[in-house]
Amino acid sequence: MEHQREFEAAAMAAAATDKSLLIVDDDKPFAARLARAMEGRGFAAVTAGGVGEGLAAIADRPPAFAVIDLRLGDGSGLDVIRELKAVRPDARAIILTGYGAIATAVTAVKLGAFDYLAKPADADEILAALMATRADKPQSADHPMSADRVRWEHIQRVYESCDRNVSETARQLNMHRRTLQRILAKRAPR
Repeated sequence: MEHQREFEAAAMAAAATDKSLLIVDDDKPFAARLARAMEGRGFAAVTAGGVGEGLAAIADRPPAFAVIDLRLGDGSGLDVIRELKAVRPDARAIILTGYGAIATAVTAVKLGAFDYLAKPADADEILAALMATRADKPQSADHPMSADRVRWEHIQRVYESCDRNVSETARQLNMHRRTLQRILAKRAPR
C-alpha cells in the first residue's frame, strides 16, 4: 500500500510538469472539441482517430495522460491502453465509451486504465478523472455484487424511474413484458 502511494505521488509530480495528452476517438468533432477544452485547461493535446494512429502517437511521444474511446473503427481502445502502459507505466489513462459493460471496465482497469467514463462525458468530468487519486475513488467492496445482482438492481432503478410501469420499463430495457414480470416477481439475487 505504501508503495502504491509513493508511485501515485511520483505520477502526480510528473503530471505537474508534463501535461501531454493523447485523445484517441474516431468521432473527430468530439475529439477536436475535447482537445480544445483540455488545451484551455493547460494540456498539450494530440488527437488520433483510431488504434493505428494512437499507437503511432505513443511510439512518437508517449503522453503523460490519455483519453481513449473503447470502440474504434479499426479495433479496441484496450490495445492502445496496453501499449501506452507498456511504454510509459506512469501514464494516467481513462477509457470513454458509449457501450458501458462491467466486464470491459474490469479489463480496462486491469490493463492500467485509471478510470472508465460513459459517454457523453464533458471536459470537467474527464479532467476530474485524469487528476483523481486512488483516495478520491470509492474503495471496492470486500464482496462485490454478482453480475445477476447488478442486472437486477439496474432493472429495479429503471422500473422505479418509470413509476413502476411494467410496460414502459420493458420498452426501455428492450425486454419482453412477461420476462420482466417474472424477474420482478423473484427475490433479489445475492
